[in-house]
Amino acid sequence: MRTRDLLLSVALAAPAAWAHDTWFERVDAVDAAPLLALGTGNRFPVQESGIEARYVVESGCRAVRIATALQPTGQAEHALQLRAPPGASTCWLQTAPFEVTLAAYKIALYLREVNPDATQRAAWADMQRRGLPWRERYVKNARIELGEPSPLPAPLGLDLVIEHGGAVQAGQNFAVRVLRDGQPLAGLAVELRGEDSPLGIWRRSDETGRLTMPAPAAGRWLLRGIDLRLSTTTPDLWDSRFASTAFEIAPAQNGSSLSSNALSTNQAAATAAMSSEPPSSTARR
Repeated sequence: MRTRDLLLSVALAAPAAWAHDTWFERVDAVDAAPLLALGTGNRFPVQESGIEARYVVESGCRAVRIATALQPTGQAEHALQLRAPPGASTCWLQTAPFEVTLAAYKIALYLREVNPDATQRAAWADMQRRGLPWRERYVKNARIELGEPSPLPAPLGLDLVIEHGGAVQAGQNFAVRVLRDGQPLAGLAVELRGEDSPLGIWRRSDETGRLTMPAPAAGRWLLRGIDLRLSTTTPDLWDSRFASTAFEIAPAQNGSSLSSNALSTNQAAATAAMSSEPPSSTARR
């Protein structure tokens, strides 16, 4: 299928929840060959719709530095199910591009989800002055860590890589590196969301593409970010890449270097950061 035809077919078939975050979830606890669900939702961790397998353009898993295939097994009610190979530690997936025109009343809410910089806001203000609609072409990139996070990049257009020695434990800080086409991306706003938290923690990547996040509590967590920029080939069209990395924060271990007082201080600081940053409970497209 030609690229133009693929873009058209994807745009026509895109679900109503097209701009929600898309992430992996582990369905079973079988270590031999994990079953994963790739779904899209209004708020992590609830998946509301799935992406059809025909729109997957890149996927795979890594086990001991060896990349292997990620196999679709069927379409569940709210997610695409895929089987990872035995021993997989990290899996990833990238979709084909989708094109949409965003309704005017949704734009302000969407920008809160992007957390754009001044340049992006100025570009949109210029388009508004010229009476132009918000048109966007976007790609979804998703990644999941099935054990200790791997510091190795995945072959994705936008990748959120956890750089941490061993499992991330509650009360620790951990580093994240943002890569666009394998290269460090500075200035991207990244949010950390938890399965039990109504608010998210925002950080922006530095000139090396790195940022530091706190690990507030044990459980399932999601890193998310949207790289939004004007197209270099089509006038007045936004090009965006969504990225997510699903992983788990482990309970603090007895005998760790953090005392209970230090752990409480870390969690209090994380709570304060959540309260002072943009909320993650805004509605999305």
